[in-house]
Parts: sequence; C-alpha cells; structure tokens
Amino acid sequence: MSRIGKLPVLIPENVVVKQEKNIIYINGPLGKLKQKIIGEIKISLKKNFIFLKRKKNDKKNRALHGLYRMLIFNMIKGVSTGFKKELKVIGIGYKASNNKQILDLNIGYSHNIMMKLPKEITLEVKREKNKTTHIILNSYDKQLLGIVAAKIRSLKKPDPYKGKGIRYLNEMVRKKIGKSAK
Repeated sequence: MSRIGKLPVLIPENVVVKQEKNIIYINGPLGKLKQKIIGEIKISLKKNFIFLKRKKNDKKNRALHGLYRMLIFNMIKGVSTGFKKELKVIGIGYKASNNKQILDLNIGYSHNIMMKLPKEITLEVKREKNKTTHIILNSYDKQLLGIVAAKIRSLKKPDPYKGKGIRYLNEMVRKKIGKSAK
C-alpha cells in the first residue's frame, strides 16, 4: 500500500468537496478547482475526510494512488490558504514592473518582454533602491503557479559566470570561474 496514498485528507470547514463519477470538485474561499481521476482509484468522502483506495494492485494504479492523494491535498490547501512563489531579478539595469495582470520585464534584451498572466494568479512587484527586484506570485492553483513561475524564470536563466538573471528566492546558483590569465 502506498504510504502517501493511504493517509486521509482532512477537509477544513470552509471547503466544500463534491464528487461526480470520476471528477472531484473543490470549492473554497479563494477559488474553485476540479480534478479528473483516471485509473482504478476509488474516492470516498466520510465526515470531513477523503479516503482513496485502489481497486487493482498493478503498477499503474499504485503510482496513481499517491499522486491523486497529493493532488487533492494541494487543491484543498490552495482553495483554503493559497500558494506563493517569489522570484528575484538580478543584474545591472534589469527591472520588472506590473500593470494589473501584465508583467513588464527589462532583462537585457533590445526590447521589454510583456507577459500577460492568467486571472487565477495575483502579481506583485517589489523594487527596493540599490537592491534586487522581487516578483511575488500568489494563486490557489499550485500547478498553474509552478508553470507560470517556471516560464518567467526561463526568460533569462541565471548565468553561472556573472550570476545575472531571474531565479527563485532561495535558489543557489553555483558560480563558475572564468578563464584565468597566464
């Protein structure tokens, strides 16, 4: 039995969970999410807990058992408390600004990069004088938040020689030594 899959998922008081056939709907104060369940996974709702059990014990269903438990757990956590990702823009002349849902990045290219974010994500840009710029993304959908943060980071990955670029808040970039003169 999957160690993760056999753990029950607690449903907070402010979250409503509904199941119709193989789709689970989760509504909370921050938003609504749904997840389609494939495979031989059975979901049962008892009091304020969700239990997942697999009907067959083959390799595919064992893998899906823990996966769907964590997806449901993250959905419940997202609609009740939300998720946050922080990125920092490092480099001389590198800037970021926002206009509602549009992120404007000036990261060393000949033109600014404008990126429209989905409505599920809230954007905040903090700039401090003589310090790095922080991009703060908040959302109730963890999957979407991770995709958008990775897309922003991929626009200018951290350079291993100078350290310039966009990186996650606590990401460590190993600096390489350049050529040394003889």
